[in-house]
Formats: sequence, C-alpha cells, structure tokens
Amino acid sequence: MTLRIGVPTETARRERRVALVPDGVRVLTRGGLEVVVQAGAGARAFFPDAAYRDAGATLVDGSDAVWRESDVVVKVQRPAVDEANLLREGATLVALLAGAPGQAADADPVIVALAARGVAALALERVPRITRAQSMDVLSSQATVAGYKAVLVAASEAAKLLPMLTTAAGSLAPSRAFIVGAGVAGLQAIATARRLGAVVSAFDVRAAAREQVQSLGATFVAAEAIAADAEAKGGYARAQTQEEQQRTAELIAGHVKDMDIVITTAQVPGRAAPRIITADMVRTMRPGSVIVDLAAETGGNCELTRAGETIEEGGVKVIGPLHLASTVPLHASQMFSKNVVTVLQHLIKDGALTVDPADEITGAMLVTAVPAPVAPA
Repeated sequence: MTLRIGVPTETARRERRVALVPDGVRVLTRGGLEVVVQAGAGARAFFPDAAYRDAGATLVDGSDAVWRESDVVVKVQRPAVDEANLLREGATLVALLAGAPGQAADADPVIVALAARGVAALALERVPRITRAQSMDVLSSQATVAGYKAVLVAASEAAKLLPMLTTAAGSLAPSRAFIVGAGVAGLQAIATARRLGAVVSAFDVRAAAREQVQSLGATFVAAEAIAADAEAKGGYARAQTQEEQQRTAELIAGHVKDMDIVITTAQVPGRAAPRIITADMVRTMRPGSVIVDLAAETGGNCELTRAGETIEEGGVKVIGPLHLASTVPLHASQMFSKNVVTVLQHLIKDGALTVDPADEITGAMLVTAVPAPVAPA
C-alpha cells in the first residue's frame, strides 16, 4: 500500500494559502507517494485543480476522504477540533499548531483531540533553527512575506509618500520608517521600505542585529538597550525583564515621535509579544502616521493594537493584521509548500514514514505521542 499524503482545504478565516502547491505534489508523486487533494484547496492561492491533476494528485470532493483516509495530512493552520477528530488513529499531522501564548498542551482542545486519536502531530513553528533544517523553516519563509507586505500596508495607509520627490509643484521630503525587531520579518521590512525610498531606522535587543540592520542601509537606534545575553537558543530574542523593557521604552520613545511609519515585529516563541510601543508614545506621533503591528496575533507590540482591527488614536492609525502572509497567497504558498516537502522528505525514506522522537528535528516538532511506523505493503 502506497503512503498517502492528504491536503485539505484551509477553513480558518482569512486563510488563503495551501500547504502543498502543484510543484510540491509533483516532487512527492515522483518519489512514489500518493497525494490526495480536496477539490478547490488551492483555488484561493490561484492554483487550480487541473494543475494538481497534472502534477499527479488525486482530487476528491469534500474533506472527509482527505482526513479519514490519509496517512499524513498537511495543513497551513491548525485544524479545528472536529477536523482533528476526523483523522484516523495513528495518522500523522504536519501543520502550524500553536495555540494561545503560554497555553499548556493538556489545556489545548485541539492537541488533546489529536493525542486521544494517537496522532503524531508535528508543529511546523517548532522546526529547530539549525543548518540542516533551514529549508523546513516556515516561520522564516512566511515572515519574509509578512515583512514585505507590512510596508505596503503602511504605505497605502500613510498620509505621505515614501520616497523623496522633486516635482514642478515643489520637493517632498521622504517618509521616515522605524522597524522594531530585526529578525526575518524586520529585515525584509527594512529592505522593502528602503527600496520604496523611505529613510529607515531600526532597533533590536540582539547584538548581532546591529550589523544586519546597517548592512541594509538603515540606521540602528537605541544601541544602549542591547544586552550581551539577549539572544536565546535558535537566534530568537529572549524575553526582556521588566526593568529591561522599561529602559528600552525610554530609549525609543524619543525616536518614535518623529516617525511616519512604525512596523513592529518583536515576538518571543511560546509567549505573549513584548509591549514596546505605549499608548503615550502613539499620542506623540504626528497625525497621518501609521503603525503596523506584526505581533498582533500574539498580543501586539503596541499597547493599542487590536488583532484584526485598525484603530485610530489622535490621527495615528494602529493596524493589527492577522495572517498577513496569506494576503500574498501564491508566493506564500510556494514557500510554505517547499518547507513542507522538505519536512516530508525528512520523515519518509523509501516509502516508509518514521516519526522518531530521538531525531533532533522531528523530536523538536512533535507535540503528541508517536504512533507505530507506517511502511508500504
């Protein structure tokens, strides 16, 4: 019996991506695997059913056959509880599985449902940041898209143009953009804002970020807030102490008031996003300015952020986008799919699926118990 990979349609609100694109299907089917795709699964990302058929996939109507009859189900967003309950016992799920920040697995109804069915659930956001797992890192690939799109969102909402222009009607000064957090999303935001002609500055608590920011032509601010031990395992910033947060806020407060665009990207895995931009800071900004908070889904870096909403305070817009990478669904899906294919190739050798908790990649991703290995007949 050939190992079957299932691709259901995403059901989460605002989600337009698909976990496998036709090129990814082609790689897997050429490797001897069967891929079953729910009809219409790629439509919102502009991948038609015909492209999946041409790549070797089997198209099925409805989601039940995908969930119930697949050995491995791949998704973008975590399943709903009723979807998790459709998985056959001993199946494997590969998806983004993070729940509420700080929520224990035994209090998460989705994880509880998966564990009850003996599903090996692999969380894509837990791919370790090691060299051999780089091509599996969906957080980095999707952050690239989000950082790029955040600048476009800000540019479309700001009262000013980004570049300096000299026209017959006079000269226009360039907009000033401030990027908080110089991880993958932040660096992409810096590069995009620079390409659009803004004068860009940035901040990060990690010492290594300073050189990266400057290499993109941006100014690094509040260097006094850098801590030698600010970088945790995997290259992420550790959570700051309350005293460190207060010092950081004091150092960047005077900078924020002169900005036309602020994009915040600071997050700590598994925890609520750090609060960096206070309501008082927002009130010092000029009317017509814009804040785009990429940490909205985990509580926001700005005190005024409301996830999925745009609010206005004193003429300053504070935007809390959700699933921002999903608004560029074609390229985001292509990148996500490449990550997923690499994960599957790591798990499947010679047609047999092995979920090994002792493996440094698989073990880091695993959030439930391991079922028996699945091998071809």
